[in-house]
Amino acid sequence: MSRGKNIIEIGKNSVRMEAAAVAALEQLIDHQFEKAVELIHSCKGRVIVSGIGKSAIIAQKIVATFNSTGTPAVFLHAADAIHGDLGMVQEQDVVMILSKSGESPEIKVLLSLIRGFGNTLISIVGNVQSVLARQSDIVLDASVSQEACMNNLAPTSSTTTQLVMGDALAIALMELRGFGSDEFARFHPGGTLGKKLYLRVQDIYIHNKKPRVSPETALREVIIEITGSRLGATAVTDEGGQLLGVITDGDLRRMLETKGMTEGLLAKDIMTVRPKTIDAESLAIEALRPHAGS
Repeated sequence: MSRGKNIIEIGKNSVRMEAAAVAALEQLIDHQFEKAVELIHSCKGRVIVSGIGKSAIIAQKIVATFNSTGTPAVFLHAADAIHGDLGMVQEQDVVMILSKSGESPEIKVLLSLIRGFGNTLISIVGNVQSVLARQSDIVLDASVSQEACMNNLAPTSSTTTQLVMGDALAIALMELRGFGSDEFARFHPGGTLGKKLYLRVQDIYIHNKKPRVSPETALREVIIEITGSRLGATAVTDEGGQLLGVITDGDLRRMLETKGMTEGLLAKDIMTVRPKTIDAESLAIEALRPHAGS
């Protein structure tokens, strides 16, 4: 086997192993998961998510997902907790700790402090017999049979399952809260995703040119109007601004193919009557979809 093929097979094998770990996670979603979701849903405070090492990085992603889907959350690094950051934990908060082994020294120290505070503790753990699991009020089993690492050491499959478990919690909470696209848009106003969810037709057309001609406008003037706006079309309106039809570049091409002459033609002779329209309050993304409008 060539070196290139070997590298490709290594990559594919890693994907297969992590995919298998995620697939096995489905069987671990049980009543403990249900209790965790219901607890977080009824929580009057925030979800404080903590971990150490690679689990801490996954914890940060879970916090980001929670916050963006309507569940207030804060990340607490387990190592920083004993140096003042524990002050962020309030009485009504739920604490969630991620750990593969559940036996890390920093986790053990944090455990004793959290238990002293009296907060409800959820763990996402890879060892349900660990200290962390035994001292948790709710245990979410995210154990894996093997890491994708050839030495079964580097956190790979285990961190992937932690991440998926966090996503599962967030999605379940979204469902319970009825968290829809309007709420999602409020939390994601920037970027392409945000624009799809909140940008409306009226937000766009007010900044564009609005070419228009009357039904009696000569074809030459129609072409000048379309060309000047660079929108590829012009509206045909009456004196009161009421839309009567539309003329597009395509209409002009079809007219030349069928009539072969332009002398004496007016806008009303080639316009498309009863064109599709869309309400100004509609989302801009709706206007771009095929067969949009009425």
